Amino acid sequence: MTDGFNKEKADKLKKFGTCTVSDAMDRLGIPCGLNGIKPIVKNKAICGPAFTVHYIPCGLKKGTVGDFLDDVQPGEVVVIDNAGRDYGTVWGGLMSLSSSLRGIEGTIIDGVCRDLEVIYEQSYPIFTKGFYMVTGKDRVEVDQVGGIVSISGIQVKAGDIILGDDTGVLVIPRERFDEVYATSLEIFEKESLMEENIRKGMSLREARAQVSYHNLQTRRS
Repeated sequence: MTDGFNKEKADKLKKFGTCTVSDAMDRLGIPCGLNGIKPIVKNKAICGPAFTVHYIPCGLKKGTVGDFLDDVQPGEVVVIDNAGRDYGTVWGGLMSLSSSLRGIEGTIIDGVCRDLEVIYEQSYPIFTKGFYMVTGKDRVEVDQVGGIVSISGIQVKAGDIILGDDTGVLVIPRERFDEVYATSLEIFEKESLMEENIRKGMSLREARAQVSYHNLQTRRS
């Protein structure tokens, strides 16, 4: 597990949400948002260390597409780099069922999935660029597990922290986790104060001015 990361902080990050954490990472100058990756199942926030998988197109000898799943630990997030391919899926119903029963935190795919009825039945958290019924078997194959991958142009290393919710998914580099968490907490507390004051009748302009809202995400010199 990443230094400083634990279940308590994971639960708090889910409460902060991707928007607040994204603002914190803007301030720190860390690219984080996985553009185009969206939830298949709503209201299923996830947060956990990345288990990375890389796919390539098949050659003359066909490789496997999902045997790595038995090596994923409970609480980890499967992060699949399929280079955004949409002509063949790399995740289906049996993988969703197995992951749900084993306590895997969720799945991120730079590509597409299928068997939505099983995903919905299991309420399994999966975030992708879409869905399509055609299998990826004999079209793509796993060539690397546990290495560095790219999701929507953002680097993800094994063990980096993945945060996902209804708004999307971002990645926190494991070596920057503590400062990202601290900055996110600061922004969350200021945003919570704004919300409280607005509910009490304060104008939006006044509430924002009180916490320097327009500079919360501004990178510090």
